[in-house]
Amino acid sequence: MQVKTVGANGQITLGTGYAGQTVAVEEVEPGVWIIKVGDFVPRNERWLHEPDASTKLDRALAWAESHPREKTDLKLLEERSQHDESPA
Repeated sequence: MQVKTVGANGQITLGTGYAGQTVAVEEVEPGVWIIKVGDFVPRNERWLHEPDASTKLDRALAWAESHPREKTDLKLLEERSQHDESPA
């Protein structure tokens, strides 16, 4: 166990071995902290890790790999977009 002093700015130093790493800090009760090093998924990217999204992304990637790229006809795309926006 190491004893650290919290500085006037409210920070402690874990040591240069942890520099640049992401950590999760959990206060399990007042004054008791658990610090874990790890990789974390930002909230706005969590949907990418859901099973349904993963399946859709895998399908999309497979389709992209099996279909050659082609130039987009922007005029046609605009016409389709306007058609899709019309009331039903």
